Amino acid sequence: MIIDVHDTTTSQIAKEMNRLREAGGVVTLGRVLTLVISTTPGHAEEAIRAANLASREHPCQIIVLAAGDPVAETRLDAQIRVGGDAGASDVVILYGSGSNAEESETLIGALLLPDAPIVVWWPQGAPAVPAESALGSMAHRRITDTATAARPRQALMHLRQTYHAGDTDLSWTRLTGWRIQLAAILDGLEASEILSVTVDGAEDSPSTLLLAAWLTRCLGVPVTMAHSKAGQGMRSVRLRRRAGDVVLSRPAGDVASLYQQGRPVQHISLPKRSDQDCLAEELRRLDPDEVFGDVVVNGLPLTDLKAVQPSER
Repeated sequence: MIIDVHDTTTSQIAKEMNRLREAGGVVTLGRVLTLVISTTPGHAEEAIRAANLASREHPCQIIVLAAGDPVAETRLDAQIRVGGDAGASDVVILYGSGSNAEESETLIGALLLPDAPIVVWWPQGAPAVPAESALGSMAHRRITDTATAARPRQALMHLRQTYHAGDTDLSWTRLTGWRIQLAAILDGLEASEILSVTVDGAEDSPSTLLLAAWLTRCLGVPVTMAHSKAGQGMRSVRLRRRAGDVVLSRPAGDVASLYQQGRPVQHISLPKRSDQDCLAEELRRLDPDEVFGDVVVNGLPLTDLKAVQPSER
């Protein structure tokens, strides 16, 4: 069920949501958290689609702030979705203009589930300091996506400077499959055998930097980056050893190849992760991601960001 509400207030929206729940037999007891999405009208549906799919694993209430023109007349319109039109969640979209175009705790306060954890996601345009923003200061987890920034590398470095426990970024979550496979490979090697590492990824991908920083932190050996064309994502990781290099490569598609000296080539499922997959993973935990924090704060400064080699084809 979808209901449009025009020129309204959040208290009126909350009353209408309760009425719709009662009329449709929808209850909030199964909602485990509130997901707040801060975006713009042009990107709202894409974010809602990802959140609805993620909510099938984590039933939640979704509040979307679709900020409009801040210099227009102050106004608040809304759309409420419950039942089949909202996945396994309730969805309320707030279209604000004027003073309602800015993030505000008072704008969503009446809509929050009592005693439920709050997660905030900025699909684009994160605030300068997420943890100190109006929404971020009330959240248990804060999710950004530096890959959508105009200058992703600079956005990642800024995130490092402003990091607070509870911050995370989807550029890190997109690496989960790579980190799982690399951890399994490293379990079968002696760390002392590894002389250096080369990470090959797209030049516009903060995931490339994060994976290099993670390996730098884990192995304590020189890690360089070989940049591929923009938009290609992660391509390969080469572990150099005197006994022969170990290479995990995914130049295209969803299948990676593992090359090891004296062994048959192994083919491993390593698909690129969608936003809904990454969001669902982030919603599984409400405590700070300590590994991400360590990589961002301590790993990035140790990574030689200037040591960029031509991509190895």
